[in-house]
Amino acid sequence: MKTFGLSKSERIKSKNEFALIYSSGKSVNSHSQKLKAIYIVREANESGLKAAFVVFKKAGKAVWRNRIKRLLREAYRLNKYILLDTCKEKNIEVLLSLSVKSLNEKKNKKVVLEDLSSDVVDLMNKIKSRL
Repeated sequence: MKTFGLSKSERIKSKNEFALIYSSGKSVNSHSQKLKAIYIVREANESGLKAAFVVFKKAGKAVWRNRIKRLLREAYRLNKYILLDTCKEKNIEVLLSLSVKSLNEKKNKKVVLEDLSSDVVDLMNKIKSRL
């Protein structure tokens, strides 16, 4: 697992894992209430971190939603070491779903990486303190 990479094995793709997160996951909001993270901790053979990035249709048009997902992926990719080290130390796997909470296209036409990066770091630190 690369420190600053984001391979397909590090993403949540299966329907079962999504169902597991949304049924029994714990929720955390960022300090600005822009982002929301739902996570679940489980014992696993391989310690690590898997993530999914979700933007609901009501948030905006497809172009805007895809841009937000790209920005979320990049902010996560650059800051995932915050949680990854803790997961390796404790030999656990964390499944994480990052989604927008109060961002939408009408209020936020232009969103840049710096806007989301601080919220992603805040969410990672909150989750790390709860592990």
